[in-house]
Amino acid sequence: MSIEIERRFLIKNNQWKRLVLKKIDIVQSYLSSNSEGWITRIRSENKEFKLTLKKHLNKASNLEFEYEIPKEDGEIIISKVRKVIIKERFYLLVNKRAWIIDRFKGDNFPLEIAEIELNNEKETIDLPSFLSKEITHLKEYSNFELFNKPFSKWNNKIY
Repeated sequence: MSIEIERRFLIKNNQWKRLVLKKIDIVQSYLSSNSEGWITRIRSENKEFKLTLKKHLNKASNLEFEYEIPKEDGEIIISKVRKVIIKERFYLLVNKRAWIIDRFKGDNFPLEIAEIELNNEKETIDLPSFLSKEITHLKEYSNFELFNKPFSKWNNKIY
């Protein structure tokens, strides 16, 4: 069983850009209709496809199972979904810790979210100066919820 523990934050400035080690392009969609049960995601990362099963456990933890699938299968699945999330993912090293920045495009532009994976929920981390509000516990910022109600459609944006 694979448990993902992560904390997520909004970003307040561009200081993170000087720390980028790598960038990939992501296109993803969801095959699930709600977030109450298992969420099923299809994702293309630089044209390599993965199916992911996710189940929310609590504030910062999810069960997550991810499987690579053939490119041809992934292309068929992505071509048959009603909409997608498009984002650029940047990999950073900050204070010897791996961070990810997702910069959303399309309906979720100009949203940028930073995340860090943890070994346990009580782990302490030094927060980089480019971070703003923590959104780990805010369901509306999950990729699944952004898929269903994009950032551009929000009335009161917390940013």
